[in-house]
Amino acid sequence: MELDVRDVPPPQRHPLIFRTFEELAPGQAFVLVNDHDPKPLYYQFQAELAGQFTWDDLERGPQVWRVRIGKVG
Repeated sequence: MELDVRDVPPPQRHPLIFRTFEELAPGQAFVLVNDHDPKPLYYQFQAELAGQFTWDDLERGPQVWRVRIGKVG
């Protein structure tokens, strides 16, 4: 599954991403597509869900960033 947030208003992005993550079954993942480096999102995941997620950079800009975010199973 791919979640492209480039057209989502910035204040709605993180809540949408976290809802999408919560809906995953253990072992599942989604690919986040963003228009900027999602490093602040990574830090938020680390703070709130340490040990419960995986984070794999697939594409690192300069126009598009893709990250596979998975739920630890």
